[in-house]
Amino acid sequence: MRVISGKAKGRKLYSVPGPGTRPITDRAKTALFNILSDDVANAWFLDLFAGTGQVGIEALSRGARRAVFVEMGDAALRTIRKNLDVTGLQTGAEIVRADVFDYLARAAEDFDYIYVAPPQYRGLWKRVLLQIDMHPGWLRGDGWVIVQIHPVEYEEPALQNLVLFDQRTYGSVMLGFYERLDHKVRVESDSDFDSVV
Repeated sequence: MRVISGKAKGRKLYSVPGPGTRPITDRAKTALFNILSDDVANAWFLDLFAGTGQVGIEALSRGARRAVFVEMGDAALRTIRKNLDVTGLQTGAEIVRADVFDYLARAAEDFDYIYVAPPQYRGLWKRVLLQIDMHPGWLRGDGWVIVQIHPVEYEEPALQNLVLFDQRTYGSVMLGFYERLDHKVRVESDSDFDSVV
């Protein structure tokens, strides 16, 4: 497990000891950040169920302005701190010890990207997505929620304010990309308007 690109490229990262976390594979992480591309620069990134912190750390390495790591486990919190130390990416990083659902019950801050990678097979990803859907102010108008699950976990949640616009599978990792419905409608209506002018 390592930082793939940016200021901390090649730095090896610590794993969280014991079971309970599911780090993203290097293959899936590379694909994810190829999709995000240069839009990561100066972005605000929220890493929920942060585990090792490697996704938020990759974002910081590639120029994200801020990354908030939300995690409850003591071992994971220690690992995030060690990984920020070893990469030298403390600037812009904020570690929050909190239950993800309690965190999302706070007054919303708007992020460009929200990354959701909870423990597998518990349906937590869907609960988080539904909570963000009820409070879409967590996401900037053109922001994305990105969900990491095993492909067998996927089912279509009943969403009101978010919409799935892309889905990619890399072995045992499925990434689902969601955006705000009001942004999608606005973009489509703008596009229709342009086509008739």
